[in-house]
Amino acid sequence: MIRRRVAVTGLGAVTPAGNDMPSTWASLTAGLSAVARAPHMEAAGCRSRIAAEVRGFDPGALPSRQDAARLGRSAQLALAAALEAWRDAGLAPAGLDLARCGVILGTGFGDSAETFRQTQNYLRAGIRGVNPAYAPRAMSNAGAAHISLEFGLRGPSFTTGSACAAASHAIGLAARLIQCGDADVILAGGTEEISCILAPAAFDGLHALSVRNETPERASRPFDRSRDGFVIGEGAGILVLEEFQHAARRGARIYAEIAGVGMASEAHHLTAPDPRAEGATLAMQRALDDAGCAATDVRYVNAHGTSTPLNDAMETRALHRVLGAHARAIAVSSTKSMIGHLLGASAAVGLVATVLTVREGVIHPTINYEEPDPDCDLDYVPNASRRMDVELALANSFAFGGHCVSLAVRAIR
Repeated sequence: MIRRRVAVTGLGAVTPAGNDMPSTWASLTAGLSAVARAPHMEAAGCRSRIAAEVRGFDPGALPSRQDAARLGRSAQLALAAALEAWRDAGLAPAGLDLARCGVILGTGFGDSAETFRQTQNYLRAGIRGVNPAYAPRAMSNAGAAHISLEFGLRGPSFTTGSACAAASHAIGLAARLIQCGDADVILAGGTEEISCILAPAAFDGLHALSVRNETPERASRPFDRSRDGFVIGEGAGILVLEEFQHAARRGARIYAEIAGVGMASEAHHLTAPDPRAEGATLAMQRALDDAGCAATDVRYVNAHGTSTPLNDAMETRALHRVLGAHARAIAVSSTKSMIGHLLGASAAVGLVATVLTVREGVIHPTINYEEPDPDCDLDYVPNASRRMDVELALANSFAFGGHCVSLAVRAIR
């Protein structure tokens, strides 16, 4: 069987840096931090009192056929990003075989805010207090379901739940379905919301979050020696993946190509990264092998780069193992330095940034990089964007549970 190529033809994003893709990209390339004080975390007594939240988002203003204001917040964010990506790709139902179009969405927690509300209702009034709409609002597949409903997509539609690798698994699986001929167009990405205190409180209890509360804009500092944890965030990112010839026939603009997918598991620990970097190494090597590329072809890596002491050192170690001496010649940057860690949506927004880097020849910086760490010794594009032609990039995602995914993005020239 001839493997079909996978083009990226549409991008959508709702992030702490902006409520659409252009404003998000402009903020990232300008090196602006979107981290601020989080009153609900302070009121709950969290050690970490900062977050990267989506601000000024009005679901009631979405040009949707659905009453988006009635959806859970994670589904709202996903639908907004999907609507933008759909428009950006120039898609129209009349020109598509909707039975060969689908949606695959990743999320870490689904709509935990609705779970929290209905739990409170139950504790106050028993089962009569639980709203029957709870199930369709809070289910983790709500975002994918609403996107399918919005556009009438009747192809593959489901949700991945592999924590912070959920979006990259969704995108990787979407690419596979297109490659093998099971679909022509798939909207793929991830979504997460943190309006509920449960997820921030849990990570705070694990001492995984930064406590640089007095200077929130300086808290997320991947690869910097003084990093003390990640900044929790929310948002959504959606990419339109399309079979290459299908896109060409309709005259679509093609941003880049998903050239390789690599997936692995550390099988080491539920929350701590493997210090040997076995899973991350395997995922990146598989992505390169799948793309038919050599280590020396890589010019840029959009790092998982969480700003945690163990993860950043592990990722650096993995890059040395995969790329060898060439690791010193590449650029590495972390989107999370500016918008925090968007959990199940993080890989999608990171991939949007990677696609734009390949398309436009601009690498966004890793901000707050001030003091080198001997365990993190690569070129992290410190504090200012850089112009560079990038023919091949890797976008990494590593999650609790040991899930490791790397996606290879190739330029279209």
